[in-house]
Amino acid sequence: MEKHCMNSQVKGVSTGTTILAAIFDGGVVIGSDSRASIGGEYVSSKTINKVIQVHDRIFCCMAGSLADAQAVTKAAKFHLSFHSVQMENPPLVIAAASVLKELCYKNKEELQAGFITAGWDRKKGPQVYVVALGGMLMSQPVTIGGSGSTYIYGYVDAKYKPNMSRDECLQFATNALALAMGRDNVSGGVAHLVVITETGVEHVVVPGNKLPRFHDE
Repeated sequence: MEKHCMNSQVKGVSTGTTILAAIFDGGVVIGSDSRASIGGEYVSSKTINKVIQVHDRIFCCMAGSLADAQAVTKAAKFHLSFHSVQMENPPLVIAAASVLKELCYKNKEELQAGFITAGWDRKKGPQVYVVALGGMLMSQPVTIGGSGSTYIYGYVDAKYKPNMSRDECLQFATNALALAMGRDNVSGGVAHLVVITETGVEHVVVPGNKLPRFHDE
């Protein structure tokens, strides 16, 4: 996750984070690291929570510019709260992802932020959506994002299985974040994870010294 630095020339979008979401049998896990950096040059915060609740059972992860991502999620929360009052029902996960998509697309020239949206609703159960830079929307059973994701594509392809149990999926997500944080210099801190099912929401925080170790760091 990157904060804007006004004195540096922008040469591209540095996502500076590791985010992921995966569907398991009956629910979904969404998670991220907690490190924020400025331009990828130094760590400005070790405790940023990039897993944002936009409604009761809908969460999103942020990547890219921290200021842009926070502004978009704040606007999305307002839209979804108003939508749920109008409909007299909780919003669908696809509705939340579509709100983020519209906000990103309409402001694509100014924004440098992407999102993973995950949640559970009574119509389709657990779902994961990706809102890429520029506003493209995709549905996937498992997805990863941010600079740290480049280190774990092989792990995710090899280890993710449909219909995993809650514990298997939570361990899968924890291992993936640990692998990325061990290699990516702008991902780190603690692992923030949220488990979303029909019965409710569970927050899991894994401190950096409790993360699995796969190599000498």
